Amino acid sequence: MKIKSLKLKNFRNYTDETFNFSDGINVLSGENAQGKTNAAEAIFFLCTGYSPRANRDKLVVKFGEDSGEITGVADSAYGEVSVKIIFSQTDNKRMFVNGIEVLKISELLGNIHSVFFNPAELKLVQESPEDRRRFMNISLSQMSKSYFRALQNYNKILAQRNNLLKDRDIGLIKETLPVWDAGLTKYAAVIIKARNAFLSELSPIAEEKHALLSDGREKLVIKTESGYYGEEDEIAYAFNEDLKTGFERDLRLGYTSIGPHRDDIKFTLNGEDARVFGSQGQQRTVALSLKLAEAETFKTRFGEYPVLILDDVLSELDKKRQRQLIDAVSKMQTIFTATGISRSIFKGTPYTHITIKEGNLKSIKTIN
Repeated sequence: MKIKSLKLKNFRNYTDETFNFSDGINVLSGENAQGKTNAAEAIFFLCTGYSPRANRDKLVVKFGEDSGEITGVADSAYGEVSVKIIFSQTDNKRMFVNGIEVLKISELLGNIHSVFFNPAELKLVQESPEDRRRFMNISLSQMSKSYFRALQNYNKILAQRNNLLKDRDIGLIKETLPVWDAGLTKYAAVIIKARNAFLSELSPIAEEKHALLSDGREKLVIKTESGYYGEEDEIAYAFNEDLKTGFERDLRLGYTSIGPHRDDIKFTLNGEDARVFGSQGQQRTVALSLKLAEAETFKTRFGEYPVLILDDVLSELDKKRQRQLIDAVSKMQTIFTATGISRSIFKGTPYTHITIKEGNLKSIKTIN
């Protein structure tokens, strides 16, 4: 998977600009607040239908404008694909795949695959389980429409079940709850099985990438804390039994206390909890290792790498780790953003250098 071109119109600080990317390494450079991360964000938006930086779509429209749009053209193993998203200050976004409007995010997902990393991804290690579930959900939703639909349905039923648990009519709760539990169990089993398979595939690769980036000084171990294993029917049976056992507890709490919405992942470095004992540098390397492993997982499942977007990563690594990272990504299309770069870290690795200033492409050079 390679993105060939990106057109931005009234997106963030861009008025009208088009980027053309090479198949290998691309570096978007410029001073702070010039638009490097905005371009990286736009690529990820085309892939997933949402921004990793804004909680409302209209926030990406350039100040003073009524609407904006992004268009990307990519090459995949199945041929060329174009994706376009139009944003408005007053209406919902509109999405188009190969010129045909799609009405659901599920129809957008999977057309262009990407893996995105920026400094905020430290939340993966540092902060709440919600951030780690979000990581799994974004990746798996790109890989599987059935996972995305199961997740949507699970969340809808979960909200209904939680509302019911707050009702004061115990008779109504006992009469109605089995209906919601059946649906919740069905979709929970799909989600849990997919996450288990994903982490089983991802973990050894991430551990290998971390060993590479840390020069073998640190051993990363990743463990899931879902507590359910096996095939979907086995997971469904165990989960449904736990729902029954936990009924009184859930009634007392007023919400559903078990399920995929409570899952977590634990990272240890040399046997210690990385969230508690890891330095910020170690935590960053864990998160970066996860993203590199995620890219490899896409390659295993689809036969081609996703577009790898690494926003402001190089500045946080010493020169040796910068070189190790370049070696690790040299076989896939990678888009770096950086305030400045040293040619020495790319020695022997060709790259395309794109300079950005005030939302404009100022120069593009191929460096061999």
